[in-house]
Amino acid sequence: METIVVVDDDLSLCHFLTKPLSQKGYQVIACHNGKQALEIINEQEADLILLDNKLPDRMGLEILKDIKQTRPKMPVIIMTAFGTTDTAIEAMRLGAFDYVLKPFELEEISELVVKGLEANKLMKKAVAIPALSEFMEDSDQIIGKSKAMQEVYKLIGQVAESDVTVLIRGESGTGKELVARAIYQHSHRKDAPFLAINCAAIPETLLESELFGHEKGAFTGASKKRIGKFEQCNQGTILLDEVGDMTLATQAKILRVLQEGEFERIGGNETIRADVRVLASTNRRLEELINQGKFREDLYYRLKIMSITLPPLKERKEDIQELTEYFFHLYNRQLGTQVRYIDPSIFNKLFSYSWSGNVRELANTIKRGLILAKGDVLTAEDIIFDTEDSAISFANEEELEKNLNKMLDPLFSDILRFWGTGLHSNLLEKVEKFLIQKSLAETSGNQVQAAKLLGISRNTLRHRIEKYGLLS
Repeated sequence: METIVVVDDDLSLCHFLTKPLSQKGYQVIACHNGKQALEIINEQEADLILLDNKLPDRMGLEILKDIKQTRPKMPVIIMTAFGTTDTAIEAMRLGAFDYVLKPFELEEISELVVKGLEANKLMKKAVAIPALSEFMEDSDQIIGKSKAMQEVYKLIGQVAESDVTVLIRGESGTGKELVARAIYQHSHRKDAPFLAINCAAIPETLLESELFGHEKGAFTGASKKRIGKFEQCNQGTILLDEVGDMTLATQAKILRVLQEGEFERIGGNETIRADVRVLASTNRRLEELINQGKFREDLYYRLKIMSITLPPLKERKEDIQELTEYFFHLYNRQLGTQVRYIDPSIFNKLFSYSWSGNVRELANTIKRGLILAKGDVLTAEDIIFDTEDSAISFANEEELEKNLNKMLDPLFSDILRFWGTGLHSNLLEKVEKFLIQKSLAETSGNQVQAAKLLGISRNTLRHRIEKYGLLS
């Protein structure tokens, strides 16, 4: 259970935050002055702190300084009713994860809590690499003794200590984020923040603001100033995941950060210095995107000063047994299953499969097998694959459109007979309902995040939820 410490002398606000956060499964500890807060933080293994900036005994920014001296990776969200530009900049300079102005909506603070806890996990959970780390029971592991993986380990060791930009390449599911975290954890910036931004998951219209921030009034909906990830990550490391999905305009700003170490917020004139190490990852062929005019060639060469390419699982099948045994023990613990043995016949089945989803697909297959297993032995019957015919994968919009056509074409005649002249509106409604359901499930019911994922306003999302009867 993750622990959140709420520090505010307003008892009603503490109650306002404690009840819903507890209902989400967090342990919430409330305290009302700086002295109490520091005592609790030094005694408890907290995962996130919500800190008011104006407490009876001390200012929140002063307490933030003390927290960062003993817990440099601790995400701290500053809450203030007296927000000024100076307060925001100083909070971020001192290492705050984010800040929020009072009064705020529960959804707004809940979204920040989720982001802060995710950042905390990425920073705190170790990534163990053969030859670079000792085995740690609660760490994530990069597994494999194949020659291809040995080369990966060497490169991680070679690039970790410098501030050089690294481009991590590989198919979906090969472990690119794990490699990025390993580089961070073995670098001299390991006590500073690490933030991962999935450039493909954030709508184009929001990505630039997410990375660089914006000034109040910079665009419709920019009701207050917002600090971007590059400011949040000062002196730390940022991972631009799926960097090939950026627009050319955002690419230009990234290039400037890499070349000159500076940028401006959207709608702002102040030049901000960025002391941040940049790691980037992609499963796309950037060279093809350059030829198509969709990716800047100068940015490409800036990113690939050092490049690490992760092999697909089908090219390192000698690692499948070790990976299987690792996931078997990991998910046995997590799921509380009583499966004690692996039937050796499993490995013939695993070796003969193509693994288009790579290590992630293998992990999911073993997890599913443990759930399905009837006795204390995991057998070949428990191993169920997503067949190649039904597996859908794509690397760009053209491939996505091709796959959608392939899936929908056989259904079209039946759909046309069913709806007749109402085909367009009826089918679009069904698709929209599906997208909203999936987005809410993906974000654990968080409407702010779901709206961002869908690229619509929160009010529009609320109307659609009511329209389709998804309130529960």
